[in-house]
Amino acid sequence: MNLPLIPLHTVLFPGMALPLHTFEPRYRRMINGCLAGQRRLGIVLIRSASEVGAPVVLHIVGTAARLTTVERLPDGRLNIEAVGQDRFRVVEVREENGCLTGTVQAFPLLGSAGGQAHRQAHALAPWLRRYIDLLAQAAATAIEPQELPAKPEALGYLAAMVAQIPMPEKQRLLSAAAAPDLLRQERAIYRREVSLLRAMLTSNYARDTAAFSPN
Repeated sequence: MNLPLIPLHTVLFPGMALPLHTFEPRYRRMINGCLAGQRRLGIVLIRSASEVGAPVVLHIVGTAARLTTVERLPDGRLNIEAVGQDRFRVVEVREENGCLTGTVQAFPLLGSAGGQAHRQAHALAPWLRRYIDLLAQAAATAIEPQELPAKPEALGYLAAMVAQIPMPEKQRLLSAAAAPDLLRQERAIYRREVSLLRAMLTSNYARDTAAFSPN
């Protein structure tokens, strides 16, 4: 299967919405080509781009996305929204007129329906809830409780989207071959991030208390 590829400094997961502002002529041509065809393109994280004009080096696992919203601006620029659908592995990359096209293979997440995946999802869910609550506290924002996905694959991708972690770490989650491994990695990440957020909030509270102390 061939897909036009957009290299970005972000990781797209299945089910995730991604707004994009397209101003370069080459990407306008690519988007217009997608709109005339299957409205699908591939989003891939940039591994490195050392020199101006040099070809970028891409990670080999990306996500196919479907264009859902397109706003054409008077000067030709485009505001678009794409939604991640399924993962792929890049087999070959070709460049034509400044645009990249990849030969890709489907890369489904294995073991999503098995008992091990459900056990790992059950263990991850409370950590995800704690993390969301702590993020809300840090932002001083009330968040209405939401029911988490029941399916391990959906929970795994939601947890990957929510985590405020560096892109290379998100890419490792996207590249996980099987659902139990993805969920296990995420639980370790959330245990770490919950501890960090708690420490940060405790430190902020102690500092604010000291600043307003009548003594």
